[in-house]
Amino acid sequence: MTDVDLASARENMVGQQLRTWEVLNERVLDILERIPREHFTPSAYANLAYADMQIPLGEGEVMLEPKVEGRLMQALDPHPHERVLEIGTGSGYLAACLAQMASHVTSVELHPAFSENAQKTLDREGVRNVHLETGDAARGWDDGRQYDVIAVTGSLPELHEGFHRALTPGGRLFVIHGKPPIMEALLITRVGEDQWSRESLFDTSAPPLAGAPVTRTFSL
Repeated sequence: MTDVDLASARENMVGQQLRTWEVLNERVLDILERIPREHFTPSAYANLAYADMQIPLGEGEVMLEPKVEGRLMQALDPHPHERVLEIGTGSGYLAACLAQMASHVTSVELHPAFSENAQKTLDREGVRNVHLETGDAARGWDDGRQYDVIAVTGSLPELHEGFHRALTPGGRLFVIHGKPPIMEALLITRVGEDQWSRESLFDTSAPPLAGAPVTRTFSL
């Protein structure tokens, strides 16, 4: 696909996917229209960078649909002074988008090869306020810091509180909870020392976060 075609696809993504799915925050729309998603997409899928689909990355991971990424960004609404934690770096695209909204993004990825590739792309794109970590964050991530915003990009079959206390007071957590075929995207806000509110955002489906805890059931 040519640069002209990709530019048209990008415009169509904003007009036909994002706006019709209630992504109306102009700051979010501007970022998603401006950042070249095809630079973060595996070469085999570059022509589909702006399609309304999940793009496979390997190892069971995907780039979420643009409309889901847009709703995530809109719901979390990072402010320029805030710090973001992303669980599941993947291609690095969402980290690059969140970095345009916040002061700093820490992104954690289980697969070292993904982190390495994402770092190369972020460097090429001139994104300097993203720090990548490699590790298993399926049950939470405790690096001694608290974050204003946490985005979990893989689904959690069972909702746990491994990320709740990593939020600052007033901090927001985005998670996709449940099992196929229908899952629920949630916005969880820390409203007190031991209190969190929960808002249901929309129904969707996404591959589970690798290693996410699941209670095993036994039958005779």
